[in-house]
Amino acid sequence: MKQTRVGKAWRRWLGGMAALGMMVALGPLSGTALAQGLSWDDGLRGDAPERYTVVRGDTLWDISGRFLRHPWRWPEVWQVNPQIRNPHLIYPGDVVYLYDCNGRPCLGLERGQGQVRLSPQMRTIPHREAIEPIPLEAIRHFLRDHRIVDDPEDLEELAYVVGGDDRRLMSGVGDRLYARGEVEGSGRVGFYRVGERFHDPASGELLGLELESVGQARRERQEEEIVVLEVTTSRQEVRNNDIVLPLEAHDLVTEYYPRAPEREVEGTILSVPGGVQFIGRLQVVALDRGRRDGLEPGHVLLVEQRGERVHDPRTGESLSLPGEDAGMVMVFKPYEKMSYGLVMKASRSLSVGDRVHSPSPRGLGSAQR
Repeated sequence: MKQTRVGKAWRRWLGGMAALGMMVALGPLSGTALAQGLSWDDGLRGDAPERYTVVRGDTLWDISGRFLRHPWRWPEVWQVNPQIRNPHLIYPGDVVYLYDCNGRPCLGLERGQGQVRLSPQMRTIPHREAIEPIPLEAIRHFLRDHRIVDDPEDLEELAYVVGGDDRRLMSGVGDRLYARGEVEGSGRVGFYRVGERFHDPASGELLGLELESVGQARRERQEEEIVVLEVTTSRQEVRNNDIVLPLEAHDLVTEYYPRAPEREVEGTILSVPGGVQFIGRLQVVALDRGRRDGLEPGHVLLVEQRGERVHDPRTGESLSLPGEDAGMVMVFKPYEKMSYGLVMKASRSLSVGDRVHSPSPRGLGSAQR
């Protein structure tokens, strides 16, 4: 691998996250990972370019994947400058390049015709042009339509639809309807219907109830235990007994960067919303591990595809062949007992029941981009 000239600037990757309202904490990156870094041999792709010009539609994950065997390890090639409070963003037309810093690879950034200094400055460019860290729109769309209730008993405490104008059993946009129970806040609310019930495959423990959005409403007033609502949007007709909840804030996270969990995690893909049989890149999956298991937004897990079951031709015994690492999932919404994750890599079709596990200490695995 040819080593190019020395420069500075990988820290600017953080700007893409900051532009999306994400606060990135650097504390955990100041230890062993940054000190050791990647070597020219163990972390770079064999076909890594010396330079890459950013184009519209790229994400930070995609760009780092052009250079690194495991894109989630890009914090290890940052040149962290704690004096920079407002790191630059990465835009289409910028050039990312490899260079040598003290015997290990680092990544730098050139803006336009020359190398950019890491000094605070203002650049007037429409916010929409900034490169995103990962494809975020799919996640935002998913979170608008799905949420988890940890305990079924919690449902008994939530407000629910009891009727509509003119004794309607189902209501749509523009209709007024009534719910029983307390609804916090004074803004918009969502209507939800209980969807899938997630259970631990091994113990049978109920991990959570999925609530699926059917519409939204404007809260008009509360009279004792009855809330008066006007339906503003609907994906389906709102029915009696649908659950009423204040809309969740859709900030993805308050602290985010791809990284391995702090402790060993081993679990299973529980489900794919929509009932898809085979899972590919950029699909959302439900996992049977959550905050109680140490998962946080940004944690990366490898996916091991289950080995086939075969029959021994001599003994007739049923055998399970070893599994193979076939993909990578990044957790974006952990709940107490389970999580939602986004498939960032899939070298083969994944499926419900496949095992997920922490990367090895050096982040190596057989799953490729």
